Amino acid sequence: MESLTETQWDVTISGTGIAQSLLALALSRSGKKVLHVDKNPYYGGPEAALSLQEAEQWVSKVNKEPEHFPFEDAGIFTPSLSESSSGLSPSRAYTLSLSPQLIYSRSQLLPTLVSSKVYRQLEFQAVGSWWIYKPTTGRDKDLYRVPSSREDIFADEIISMKSKRTLMRFLRQLNQGHQSQGMADEEGSAAEDESLSKPLPEYLTSKFQVTPELYDPLLSLSLSQAPSSQTAARFAVPRIQRHLTSIGVFGPGFGSVLVKWGGGSEISQVGCRALAVGGGIYVLNSGIEMLAQDEQNIDSPGIHLKLASGETIKTRYAVGSSWDLPPSSRSLCDHDKVSRSITIVSSSLDGLFPITAEGGPIPAGAVVVFPASSLGLTDEYPPVYISVHSSETAECPTGQSVLYSSVSVYGPPGQSLIEAAIAKLLASSAGPDAAILWSLRYTQLGRAVGGDTRPANVVSGSLIQFPAPSLDLSFDDSTIDLVKDAWTLIMGEGVSPEDFMKFEDRENYDDDE
Repeated sequence: MESLTETQWDVTISGTGIAQSLLALALSRSGKKVLHVDKNPYYGGPEAALSLQEAEQWVSKVNKEPEHFPFEDAGIFTPSLSESSSGLSPSRAYTLSLSPQLIYSRSQLLPTLVSSKVYRQLEFQAVGSWWIYKPTTGRDKDLYRVPSSREDIFADEIISMKSKRTLMRFLRQLNQGHQSQGMADEEGSAAEDESLSKPLPEYLTSKFQVTPELYDPLLSLSLSQAPSSQTAARFAVPRIQRHLTSIGVFGPGFGSVLVKWGGGSEISQVGCRALAVGGGIYVLNSGIEMLAQDEQNIDSPGIHLKLASGETIKTRYAVGSSWDLPPSSRSLCDHDKVSRSITIVSSSLDGLFPITAEGGPIPAGAVVVFPASSLGLTDEYPPVYISVHSSETAECPTGQSVLYSSVSVYGPPGQSLIEAAIAKLLASSAGPDAAILWSLRYTQLGRAVGGDTRPANVVSGSLIQFPAPSLDLSFDDSTIDLVKDAWTLIMGEGVSPEDFMKFEDRENYDDDE
């Protein structure tokens, strides 16, 4: 077998984040010589899933080498409990995702996983209810379940009859818009665009006479991380439509799913395994230290790379995100920041996972939203989102659950908002003996969602750089487009975009392949 140095590589992929791993999957049947490296000793990059011990090591590296990670200000907090009463299981009993994202049934990701034949290696679980923290006198519980269907609305005991009628009118409009998608009405497009530029609450009131009591529930379905006054209807309405039209696609009562055993990290590993089966070579714990484009050789352009292992190679193309390339090769760009935390609690929080429709599955995930007003703030502040995962996700032992919290206020102020939201959630949903067992807090850097322009790869000669990872709380479908653009460039002339991720079954297919 040739050494890495002796091999003429067609593609070198740096990093095993979701974009790089999907590109590895796309190239797994191409016949090209692909080298896939990662500076980390684990797969997944920003989407990695870690045990407790791995999380401790991760925190140390992030704080010591912040320029190499899309994270900063990381720290682990364990309450002052004796080891015998801490309730924590051994380190490997946990698989904690750094960037948990739910996947909508109508996401581009799912048909891509199906057409590439790797979906058999993944296990999907339902995300059930959306909850709003809404303390109101005269009610037993502070959590309000957001109605997502006609049946939910009519069964709701909180919404007034007038609001129910306006909400049904709004939902009918969304459904009609979905059915007629692609048939543009040019005559009314200018007026519609002007209307959609308004903040969502203003748009809902002016166009549908929606009352203020419905602002927060509808905003929550869009997963907007911006304050309501800064969330344009143009951004929110299609996402609300996506949420509602995804329900029932794969089964009654749910419209989005999680991937068991670590979410995006599991998808990354499936993509990497596919490339390994196709002949790709993997080197973990060895990133790219130096990169120089060969501008002299016009007939055979490429890039010379030096790996952390000391080996030097030549490759036709090099692909990676900003944090997976040497600083001198990175394109300059601004990054948004969000505060995030991962919290293990000693309660299964069963009340957050009701079956939402007859014949539906027991959900493994739920979304709890804390509007700014519920935390004593004005509407100029963003909401706090908590994605609750049960032990069915295999991320924690039975009897515990994992809270993934996020708010687009970074630093200590953001973490204070998260702490307040978690305290309110446990007070309203857990038993009196429930406790926080362990918490990882950090700031994540990346690309905010909702811009007017589609994100694009930065291509410089033979170097392809993916944009910063998305900070969306659901899988960002633009990732598929970015991977497809990189694949098309690498494959060259003669490739058809229709062939992207379209594979036949391998002979003697084995689920454990």
